[in-house]
Amino acid sequence: MRVGVMGGTFDPIHFGHLRAAESVREAAGLDVVSFVPSGTPPHRTGPLSSALDRYAMVCLATQGHPGFLPSGVELLREGPSYTVDTIRGWKREKPDDEVVLIVGSDTFREMPGWHEAEALFSLCTVAVAERPDSVPLPLPKRTGVLPVEGAGLAISATDVRLRVREGRSIRYLVPDAVADYVTKRGLYR
Repeated sequence: MRVGVMGGTFDPIHFGHLRAAESVREAAGLDVVSFVPSGTPPHRTGPLSSALDRYAMVCLATQGHPGFLPSGVELLREGPSYTVDTIRGWKREKPDDEVVLIVGSDTFREMPGWHEAEALFSLCTVAVAERPDSVPLPLPKRTGVLPVEGAGLAISATDVRLRVREGRSIRYLVPDAVADYVTKRGLYR
């Protein structure tokens, strides 16, 4: 099986994440995409919402797509959420799966500084979805890197949280079920 793994804080998950995953799913011929909210992100300050809230929002956002699956694997693991550990765990449990890590072009720029970056590149293909709000990135000519063009959406979780804090609507930036969840739980106020 060809499996995409898309990690992130998903604080909250939005249509930009979903569109990037769908573009990569189509371009790379993936059977499924697993959305993996990070437990303790090592490269940034902690998420504003709880792990349970972020996982619930991922479940709500992916429920309508048969090829999108939520995963709580990083939320159950102690310590920093290193992507290389997640991919190694996947390969241990399902050694026959071909794993494609999905990242945005902004994240790809940061990958050389990631924990065991070279090991990560040896474990999976890295699909790089171009973000419409970033400077185009010349990708290195390197085996295992798949550039993916697609209809990206210029939406950021930072902007979504700001809109909530300011009392503005987040409809059509996030799935309706996520917008309802944010309101009912009083997140980002």
